[in-house]
Order: sequence, then C-alpha cells, then structure tokens
Amino acid sequence: MAEVKKTQPTGGAGVASGGWARFVTARPRLTLLVALVLTALAVFAGGGVADRMGSGGWEDPDAESTYALKVLEREFPASQPNLLLLVDAGEAGVDDPAVAAEARRLAERLDARPDVDGVGSYWLTGSPALRSEDGRQALIAARVHGDEKTAGEALERLAPEFRGGHGPVEVSLGGPLAVRHEMQTIIQEDLLRAELIALPLTLVLLVMVFGSAVAALLPLGIGIVAILGTNAVLRGLTEFTDVSVFAQNLTTALGLGLAIDYALFVVRRFREELAAGADTRAAVATTLRTAGRTVLFSALTVAVSLAAMLVFPQYFLRSFAYAGIAVVLLAAAAALVLLPAALLLLGDRVNALDLRRLLRRRRPAGAAATGGTAVTSGAADGAGWARTAALVMRRAPLFAVATATGLVLLGLPFLGVRFGTADDRQLPATAQSRVVQDELREGFPGSPGGALTVLAEGPATPGQYAAYRERIERLDGVVRVDGPLTSGSGERTHASFTVVPEGEGVGEDAQRLVGELRGRQAPFDTSVTGAAAVLVDSKDAIGERLPWAAGIIAVVTLVLVFLLTGSLLIPLQAVVLNALSLTAMFGAVVWVFQDGHLSGLLGFTATGDIETTLPVLMFCVAFGLSMDYGVFLLSRIKEEYDATGDHEHAVRFGLRRTGGLITAAAVILAVVMVAIGTSRVTNTKMLGLGVALAVLMDAMVVRSLLVPSVMKLTGRLTWWAPGPLRRFHARFGISEGGAIPEAPGPERVPEKVG
Repeated sequence: MAEVKKTQPTGGAGVASGGWARFVTARPRLTLLVALVLTALAVFAGGGVADRMGSGGWEDPDAESTYALKVLEREFPASQPNLLLLVDAGEAGVDDPAVAAEARRLAERLDARPDVDGVGSYWLTGSPALRSEDGRQALIAARVHGDEKTAGEALERLAPEFRGGHGPVEVSLGGPLAVRHEMQTIIQEDLLRAELIALPLTLVLLVMVFGSAVAALLPLGIGIVAILGTNAVLRGLTEFTDVSVFAQNLTTALGLGLAIDYALFVVRRFREELAAGADTRAAVATTLRTAGRTVLFSALTVAVSLAAMLVFPQYFLRSFAYAGIAVVLLAAAAALVLLPAALLLLGDRVNALDLRRLLRRRRPAGAAATGGTAVTSGAADGAGWARTAALVMRRAPLFAVATATGLVLLGLPFLGVRFGTADDRQLPATAQSRVVQDELREGFPGSPGGALTVLAEGPATPGQYAAYRERIERLDGVVRVDGPLTSGSGERTHASFTVVPEGEGVGEDAQRLVGELRGRQAPFDTSVTGAAAVLVDSKDAIGERLPWAAGIIAVVTLVLVFLLTGSLLIPLQAVVLNALSLTAMFGAVVWVFQDGHLSGLLGFTATGDIETTLPVLMFCVAFGLSMDYGVFLLSRIKEEYDATGDHEHAVRFGLRRTGGLITAAAVILAVVMVAIGTSRVTNTKMLGLGVALAVLMDAMVVRSLLVPSVMKLTGRLTWWAPGPLRRFHARFGISEGGAIPEAPGPERVPEKVG
C-alpha cells in the first residue's frame, strides 16, 4: 500500500516549536552553567526551610471555632494550655510531701519564664481531673506564648530544663505544642531517610530502563534541581504565609517522580530519533516539538490538579498546592531547557556506559541483534504491549466491564469512611509526647482534649450565666458543665464554659452536641470551640469548597485534553477513567488506615477515622499523576492517528510505544512514594502508600486494559468534534502531530502484533 506520512505542524505551532528549539540549543554550555549557579543559590536560599514550617493547618482560620480559640487564649490562657508536664511519682504517689514540694518548685520555675503563663497544677488546684486514677501521676499545665514557630522555639529552650528526673519525680512533656514539635522533628528525620532510600533505588531502576548509566543520571539530575528549587520557593513563601512541613514530602515525591517521568519521555524520544538516523541537533528539535509539547501539557494538567487545593482555607492543603505547583513547573522547565542542552552536548554519548552490555553478550546472537538499547528498541520491546492491546480490543466489552467493575468493588470500603481530626496517635507509640497523651487517655478521668468550650461575649449578670449553664446541662450527652470563668467588664466582658461530652471527644455525639450548643439562644454572643467543633467546621469548609475544586479540575482537564486531541469524547473518557483509577486508593485508605487492617505490619495506630483533609489531598495528587500518564499515552495515540487515520492501529501503536515507558515511570514513582510511606507519622504513611497504589493501578490496569477497551468500543467516534471546534483545535491545539485530518482515511497500517 502507499506510504502514509505524518502531517506536519501547521500555522504558528511549527514556528513556535522551532523558535523554542533554537533558543534552547543556541548556547547549551551557557544554559547549563546558569542552571548550576541558580541551583547553588537555591541550596543556599532553601536551607533551613523545615525549621520555618508548621505542623498544623488542619483547621479553617475563618471558622467560629478558630475565632473562639484565639479569644480564649488571649482572655483565659490558663484554660487553654498547650504544654503539659506529666509528673510521675512512682510508688510514693503524688500526695507524698517530698513529691508535692518538688512539683510546686517545678511549677514556680515554669511560671517564672517570660514566654509562659497560665501555669496550673494538681498541687495548686487539687482538681481530680489533673490526677491519675491510681495516684501515681499528676499534671502541670501551662500556655507557651506565640505562634507555632515562636512557641516551638520556646519549647526547645525549656524542654532540656524540665524533661527527665527531678529528685523524687520523673517529668515527661506532652500537650499540643509538644506533639506538634515532635511531629515536625520526626517528619524531617523520615524525609531524609526516604531520600536516602529512594535515590539509589531510583538510579538502579533508571539504569535497568535505559541501560546506559549516562542516560540514567539525567532524570535524577532533573529531579534534584526541581527539589532544591522548590525548597527555595517554599522558604520564600514562609516569609508571607504559613506552610506545612508535610509539604516537603510532596516536594521530594513529585520532584523525583515527575522529573523522572518527563526526562524518561524526552530522553526516549531523543534516542529514538538518533536511532532513526537524525543528527543531534535535529533529534533535539524533533524531541522538543513532540515529547516537549507533551511534557508541557502534562505539567499544566498536574499543576491545575494541585492548584485546586488553593480554594480551601486550611493552610495544610494550601501548602501542598504551593509545593506541588512549584515542583511541577520547575521539573517541566528543567526537562524542557536543561535536559535538551545536556542532550545536545552529549549526542550519541547519551548511550555511553551501557551497564547491560554483559547481559546482552550472553544472549544468543539473534537476540542480541534485535534487542537494541533498552528504551530505543521500538518493535522488539513493544511487541508485548501491542499483543496486549490487540487482545484487549478483541474482547473490549469483557475487559471494559470487568475492569470497571473490579475498580468499583475495590472502592466500596470508602462508603464507610468516617472523618476525624489528626491527634497525637499520628506519632509512633514510643514518641514521648504520644506516651504522655496515652497516659492521659488511659489513666486520667474524663476525655482529655475532648471537652467543648463555649465563649460568651458581652455584658451579662450572674443570673443569666447560671440560667445559660442550666440549659446546657439539660442537653443530651452532656456529662458536666464547668464555669463560667469571667474577664473584663461592660461590652468587653468575656466568659468561658467548659462542656464535657459523653463518649469520644470527636465522635458523632460530640459533633451533634456542637450543633445544639450553637443553636441555643443566649442573652449574649456565643461561640463554640474544641476538637469536635474544629472537626465540624473543617468538614463544613471542605464540603462547601469541594465542588469548586472538583469543578476546576474537571473543566480545565476537559479543556486541556480537548486541546491535545481535538475530540469531545476523549476528555470525558479521561476524567471518568482517571476517577476510576483512584477507587482502589480510597478503598485501601479506609480498609487499612481507618479500620486498622495491616496496622501491625505497617506500624501505625488506627483511630477509627480518617483526617478530613487527607482524601482531598490524595485525590488532587493522584488525579494529577493519572493525567500525567494519560497524556503520555493519548499524545502518542493522537500522533499516530493524525498520521494514518486508523483508529485501532493508533491505539495499538500508542500502547506499544508508551506501555513500557509508563510502567517504568509508574514503578519508579511508586518506589519514591513507598519510601515516603515508610514514615513513622501515619498521615505521611497514608499519603505515600495510597498514592503509590493509585499510580500502579492507573499504569498497569487503567492504561493497559481500560483505555484500549473503551477506545475500541467508542471506535472512530472517539475523535469526533463539530466543525467549529475542529477548526479551533487546528489553530490552537497542543499536539505532537500536526493538523487533524478532516476525514480519517480508510487505509490501515498493517502491524504485526502476534
């Protein structure tokens, strides 16, 4: 049959890509030198970024509970302690005279510090709530001034003075401040360990993929540049806003993962062009025009998915948007600027130091002759994927229904999700602040940290306070009401009531009680805070903004995929199939981390709920990464379809050319995410392992089985678009090929798949 040639880019697209190629390759040595200088500056600028980050950010800063807490901290600091000293008297008991004298001395020393106020203790108040039921332990409570950073620095100064043995007692530090500080320290230690695990394993996998040690080092270098640059960006942001220390984990994961994805795609295409006989400069230009556009498009889709978290008020989520956008754009910039410059200088030497040469020497002569270099052997290396695509498309209804049904079934446990708040049980059981909180839960009366506080503002009489307290006491689920504490006078009068609920401090009954307290009429203004109130407000804030975030992701994804493909159906397929790829992740999150299956093996404490912001974070990250792989596959299918007009051949060709690449990229990213998942902090473990599962399911199930089967079922209608939109895409579309053929030709390119 007649040779089918690819359509060349038309209009401004070809000019733009040619201009970009000339710009990037004009002075490659200068480009790399400037990049080296900027990277060195980023190392300096990003130094110590973790010390300036916070470990909270789960609450809505504009919520009623947050407002009430700030006022209470100002007006009644003793009622809102953030530091607890657990004093263990052993067999002597906390009422022993020597123990009591030492405890009072400790409280006086703590109260004398300028950064501490509101010091109270069992030995000062005699409150049974501050004494353990067995009489061996009691508490000293205090409030350390300042925001997270300032209070954390104060804790670092006072901890060595108070922690440890003091005469007849042993002191341990707990409370929210100690929990946050220890969590921040553990996250930094775990991140360093994850990097030490991920980097050598990634290098080994890259060598296995490329064969060449030189080619394998290029993606790793791009990743390091992206990580260092993002740390500098985050360091700058800490001067203007709060940034969560958890965001550093995403920086490492995406910095390595996406940089490797992009570099894999670029280096593979470059090596293919060299193998086809192109000279180095032409190979770089073609690579930028094809793979370069795909990388740019992929970066935009991932960045948009992560940017959707900016609509939420919690700085925990916003921090991941800051880190994600920065690392994605830097990884793409490095892959589109630094990598082409390096490839231009290397030329054929990109295949140097082939560490698999010994293996190839041991093959039979025929196999060695056809094996080729790892990523560049087109037909031989992709034959298995072509056979897979052919098999799937022959049984398309079966594969489509079976795969979709299986993914839905894997997601069913998420229907039983229960949302909660992160607490000290995120930490390993041996962490000192966790040990203190466990002692409080198990050995002290009441529900530590579970009480609700009602803030009353405005003038009121003692009788009005008493009547209001009686109305609260009559509510179902209330164990007792303490207070009121009062401060100020006239219009600036403040009062505080402590309401102790039955059962779990953040359970359904406590959340219901929050609503009832807020609905009670009072002769003064009231606000409710406490763990259950923070959870209610957080869920409300996320529920209110979630449709906006999902809408932003969906609309921008639909638009960008249309610009890539020129089809109305493929964007809808992309959104639906990407969502299906996440079901296994969400089902596993509930089955493992909420319900506690495998908790012993994975080393965490199941609390019976999932922190409210985590599913949102995991969705945005995993959806963006799924689109990353979807773009790689669709772009190659589209390129071949533009060249031949043969739909089924284009699907087989796309999977043949990208199946191994996507799988390799997914495995490498999964290794990085699993390394993050070795963290001792439960939320970080959940993020790492959950996203690793989503990435593998997307690459090995959705892209290999569901996409080709669905595209077979939709047939040539897959590429349909009305005339005006086709003309719009021909002018403004972002694709590796050229213009869309007005009518797909009847010819089919024969392809041996078996």
